[in-house]
Order: sequence, then C-alpha cells, then structure tokens
Amino acid sequence: MRVLAGDIGGTKTILQIADVYPNDYKTLYEKKYDSKAYEDFLPLLKEFMKDAASQTDMILNSACFGVAGPVSDNFARTTNLPWILDGAQLSKELVIPNLRLINDFQAIGYGLDALRDEDVVLLQEGVEVLHGPRAILGAGTGLGEGIMYWDQDHYDILPSEGGHADFAPTDMTQVELYRFLRNKMTRVGYENVISGSGLGNIFDYLCSVDGAKVTHELEIALQKEDRASAISRIALQGKDPLAMQALNIFTQVYGAQAGNLALTCLATGGVYIAGGIAAKNIEKLKDGIFIKAFTDKDKMSVLLEKMPVKVVMNPNVGLMGAALAASRLKS
Repeated sequence: MRVLAGDIGGTKTILQIADVYPNDYKTLYEKKYDSKAYEDFLPLLKEFMKDAASQTDMILNSACFGVAGPVSDNFARTTNLPWILDGAQLSKELVIPNLRLINDFQAIGYGLDALRDEDVVLLQEGVEVLHGPRAILGAGTGLGEGIMYWDQDHYDILPSEGGHADFAPTDMTQVELYRFLRNKMTRVGYENVISGSGLGNIFDYLCSVDGAKVTHELEIALQKEDRASAISRIALQGKDPLAMQALNIFTQVYGAQAGNLALTCLATGGVYIAGGIAAKNIEKLKDGIFIKAFTDKDKMSVLLEKMPVKVVMNPNVGLMGAALAASRLKS
C-alpha cells in the first residue's frame, strides 16, 4: 500500500511517501523541513506534494501524520508551533479519503514494530513480560510520553501529555533548580527540565550560583551553536564543569520521570526512551545515572529493576510508525 506519512515536530517536520506491506517497508520519497520557517502546515505540505509528484507515483491510499501536540477527533494543535491541523480539511485538500492525525508518541509507539535489533540500545535488561504494558517517553523540543497496551494481535497506544505534569524535585539541588525556575514562570513542568530548552534552564540555574564560571570554549560554543547541543557536547567531552553538572542533573531528572511513567502503567513490557536528545547522548545515558534515578523508588525499586529499559536510536521511528498506521486505515 502506498501511503503519505509525516512526523510533525516543533523543530523539524519530515514527510515521506512509502510503500508499506505486511513484512516490508520501502521509502520512495522523503524530505525534511524547518518547521518554524512556515506559518502553517498546509503550505509546507503542498510544497512537499509538488516536489514528490516529480519523483514518484502519487496514487495514495491513505495518509497519517504524527503531531507533536494533543490530537482529538482528527484535529490537532501543535504544542510548540502556532499550527492547527484539521484532518478532514487535509483529506479534502489532498484528495486522500483516509487521513488520520495522531500524537507524535503514538506514531513512535507504532514505529517500534518496525525497528531492528541494531535500532535500540539496552540500558537495563530486566525481564520482559509478553504483551505487558509499555511506556515511551522522549525529550526533544518538548517532552513526549505515551503508554502502549496489547490489543488482540498488536500493540496500540494511549497518547499522553504527561510531559507537562508538575516537576517533582528529588534532591536539594533539584529543589533549588525548581525555585529558580518558579521565579521565572508560573509553574514548572517536567518539560521545562527534560527538553532542549530544559537543559538550558538547568545550565542557567547553575550559572546563577555564586562562584559559577563558564569556560571560554563553552562561551564560544554557546554563541555559535544551539544551546542544548553546545552544553551537551562540551559536557560529554569533559571540558566544562558546569556543563557536566547540567547534563548530570538532566539525566537524573530524565531517569526519575521515566520511572514515574513506568510505575504509572506498570510497564512490564518495557520502557522505551526516544527523541533526539537520548540518541545523541547515549554514552551519558549508559553511565548509570539514568538507571539509578529510574529505579530509586523506595519500596517499588525491585519492581522497576525488573523492567527492560531501551533507547531508540533510529531517528525515523515516528515517521515509520505514521506510515504503518496509515497502512492500517480501511478504505
């Protein structure tokens, strides 16, 4: 089945034409866009369709877009963009009768079925329970979350906006971080700490502490690069103590919230960490800080130690999931 799939995020949007079969997946045309360069999704989509038409057969059976934001009744508002997507309108514009909008972490959940062994890195082996609930979360522009459950012959996904739940500090450093952020914003959610901007928020807090000093190399990097990328890169290279401490705190909070979600749904089928930040900082996630925070749940620690924890390394998992979801739509 030939389908149109999309992964719509606050930073980038990837669109794809693909042939999807029960045991095969073939990309025919794909293009990535800077989301913030467009005032709305429709102009971007029309540009893609025009380009794709010159490259491949455009007889499409169905379409599905994973959207970084809440989706209801085939209608979505992006969380970190001023875009509004109406599935019925898009279906009419594209002349595609079957078109579905889903949350981006629903798309990632569906995409897990298409991953190969080399597409994931194991953080904690655990003991996977066949058809047990799964938890997915991932930091990028924001913090996405989802819960997977077994439905007859495949996993389905419950979307979630748990990334916006209230941030709960777990030590005194995090308490002071919370106070720092609370003075800057009306409330502090996990996304304000576990995201690209969240890493920047942690770094800003550490810079506010008396005696804090930033190395010259990091100062230059912050002027030339994306802030989160600069901080994490310099931290991983061990070249700036503040950057290293910021990444440590980020990883601790990330692990703690992964544990919270795992407890919420009793993720005996495994916990999957997605999003660009995890893949780019995989060595940091493997150093033990993440799993220590994940399992640090008092009486529930033994339960969490039994849950497999994996990092998704394939950046196209959401796009693959949207394509698979499109292929399941009925004509």
